[in-house]
Amino acid sequence: MKKIFLTTLAMLMFSTAAFAFPFFKKTAPAELTTVPTFAAESQAENKVWVGTFELVWNVLMDEIAHGPVQFVDGNPALADELNKQNFTADSISENSYYTAHGMMTPFLKSTIEKALLEKFNETSDLLKGLSWDGQKYLVYAMLKKDFEFVNAFDVLKKEKFGKNRTKVQYFGIDKKSKAALRDNINVLFHNSDDDFAVKLFTKGDDKIILYRTDDNKSFEQLYNDMLAKQKAYKGDTRFNKKDNFKVPNLKFKNNHEYTELAGKTIKDTLFTIDSALQTIEFNMDNKGVELKSEAALIMKMSMPLPVVEEPRDFFCDDTFVLFLIEKDKPYFALRVQDAASFQINK
Repeated sequence: MKKIFLTTLAMLMFSTAAFAFPFFKKTAPAELTTVPTFAAESQAENKVWVGTFELVWNVLMDEIAHGPVQFVDGNPALADELNKQNFTADSISENSYYTAHGMMTPFLKSTIEKALLEKFNETSDLLKGLSWDGQKYLVYAMLKKDFEFVNAFDVLKKEKFGKNRTKVQYFGIDKKSKAALRDNINVLFHNSDDDFAVKLFTKGDDKIILYRTDDNKSFEQLYNDMLAKQKAYKGDTRFNKKDNFKVPNLKFKNNHEYTELAGKTIKDTLFTIDSALQTIEFNMDNKGVELKSEAALIMKMSMPLPVVEEPRDFFCDDTFVLFLIEKDKPYFALRVQDAASFQINK
């Protein structure tokens, strides 16, 4: 049977060297690149984006800069891109994110930790590594998503992935699978076994789109290409009883520091950015998806401030892109060229 290699649709993120924060153990492939926005350009083979850092930047714009952020010594391209606010809190449901800002006191830390526990039943890896002596100002966000497929897919045998042909663990549908599993999938288009996209349904409002392509563009360009192909497609959009589907398990932890923002003083404010951080944890298997991402802007101030609180095959066994979508807009994107690197031990 002809092998199909899928590109997991993931939302965009900007160029990132995978930083190893002392408080966050990195378990992602060394070559995984974080991009800060959906439209950011990066030629990295494996790259990822999630909207968490943009949520933090939006708070900076709305609550502190009161408009587009402008730095005293001029803006790097990253700041100008973030100022466009292409991803906002309106792009995702309110129960999927949390933001806070204020002086970095023990009180703020306990307030955030309590809120995360109440809202997500989660703790923060990022907050543990920060100093809470009240000398700096924090803008913080967490994005949390856990959802299950309508029906758990079958666990398939390990098979080769991509050009290096390393064997990886897959899940999906084959000729032995129950008919009910086919209700999990809607075909967006199938131009060939190497050019297709499918939508996977979940028990909630989230959906997953898997787009098989070797193209390496921005996540925004990949997503728009996929939509154009879907619109032009006139074939069968049902996932039929002779169709097959597979995609690899994916699991990683990654973190990034946006060093190009460090030391930048914001015009007409008391704030200078000390560090800009983002973490991502992602896990997808036959049952569903778990996503947790944190972001933080830590800022120094020039003076103290008061505290503020045929048979067709749909096999993802080569380069693919993954998008997580709510309200018809992506909030996460991932491009995978080497799936073996993502199958880490717990």
